[in-house]
Amino acid sequence: MTDIMPSWLESKAPLLFRDLLVPDKIIETIEKASLQSNPPHLLISGPSGSGKTAIWRLIARQVLGPAHESTTHVLNAKDLARTSGAMAKFETFLRPEGSNSNDTLAGRTSLDAYDSSLTNIKGDKGPPAGFESSKDSQSIPISRIIVIEDADSLGNIRQSYLRRMMEKSSNSARFIFTTTTPSRLIEALRSRTQHIRIPKAKRQDIEVILENISKEEELTPAKGVLGDIAHVSDGNVRKAIFLLEVLTHRNMLQTRKNLQEVIASSAHREIQLMLEEAMRGRVHDWKWEKIGNKNTRVLKGAMGVLDQIMDAQSLEAEDVVKHLHKLLTEGRLHLMDNDLSKLIISLAKCEVAIQKTSQPRIELEKFMMNVAEISSQ
Repeated sequence: MTDIMPSWLESKAPLLFRDLLVPDKIIETIEKASLQSNPPHLLISGPSGSGKTAIWRLIARQVLGPAHESTTHVLNAKDLARTSGAMAKFETFLRPEGSNSNDTLAGRTSLDAYDSSLTNIKGDKGPPAGFESSKDSQSIPISRIIVIEDADSLGNIRQSYLRRMMEKSSNSARFIFTTTTPSRLIEALRSRTQHIRIPKAKRQDIEVILENISKEEELTPAKGVLGDIAHVSDGNVRKAIFLLEVLTHRNMLQTRKNLQEVIASSAHREIQLMLEEAMRGRVHDWKWEKIGNKNTRVLKGAMGVLDQIMDAQSLEAEDVVKHLHKLLTEGRLHLMDNDLSKLIISLAKCEVAIQKTSQPRIELEKFMMNVAEISSQ
């Protein structure tokens, strides 16, 4: 059986705080928060692909020590919103023994917290600060870190639930929230966290990262290819690394024009499937799937395809709109002129709305609803 090689998004992830693609002042802030004997709850905000996940992973390793993976608990609020019974799953995550139990994830302690620096874990890359965090004998060591990714998708009810838990939880757990839109978090949560804002990465810095990966992997890209990747990524480091890996595996680094072909072909089929699902009236189509040992209700239909496209291929809403426009105008869907005109007008309104909103997925969802309505007439 052949081993599956990890994605470069995983294998090339930064190992030290100083390796993060953020300004030095922000690195200093992250390191200072991680090395405190009583670290704060954190709110990490920034655009897609700016490194929020990489940051909380380094913080968890620094605070919890080599065995951090066993006591770092992650919930993606965006994924939670795509499944049925979201509130029940949210409560189960935070109260593993049941909603009526006094036992909470935040209240659980761990023996690893008292001797974490002595723990030897295979594959551990060492502390991100270059040295282990010192333990303050006067305070309870941090046992767990609870990460809520895409926290702006939680909604006010679940945010209020978290606020009450943060008030009542023991001193041995810390919460880390990541978000692209911090203003969507209630003030009661924001006031209990230290806010670290991550800016969009500069094109020149992304190109340096791509050059370093190319040297490590002994790649020979054509002149200008890495700059093109950095440019089309528009500050999204995750997207840039993903594109470089795809071009490498397809032996397409020798010509600059291959980049546009990959961008177009990697999403074109899925975009067409998404549009066809909406035209059939299946904007939200829920189906049961077995995930692990449980049957889970999963979002399919047009929005399910959209989520897969945006997550797996690191596409932004603007990219989706461009693909939709190309699909509608190239004539492959064989639409009536009247319907095609309505769809293009609706897409244009969607594109304008996306430029003004912090929640572009909602605008794409509105467009899919319009597609379903126009197709049913």
